[in-house]
Amino acid sequence: MRIGELSRRTGVPTRMLRYYEEQGLLEVARAANGYRVYAATDVMRVRQIRGLLDAGLTTEIIRRILPFLDKPHHIHLHPQCLTPELARLLQAEADRITARIDCLARNRDALLAYLEAVRRFA
Repeated sequence: MRIGELSRRTGVPTRMLRYYEEQGLLEVARAANGYRVYAATDVMRVRQIRGLLDAGLTTEIIRRILPFLDKPHHIHLHPQCLTPELARLLQAEADRITARIDCLARNRDALLAYLEAVRRFA
């Protein structure tokens, strides 16, 4: 399939798909005319990339772990993936996400308290 079709199937703009390719997140074959050609499995791959980005992971981390994620919720561990450097990187990212979750929870609680006060006085 071509880039427009992949964009329609995933909801990811073509510009973002090109960015994924530039970042090494998505491997793309080229037709004789130079057009990008995507496999049906790329639909799942793009959705996976989108989910990891939405979770707050950086493209650097995604590029490093993506080859070891063969299905959603399944990690295929490979010795190349199991390095102290990657473990530090993942721990730092997990810590950053935890801090963000804590901040979001505080904001949610403040909003709900405010909403409750507004409803009492309305």
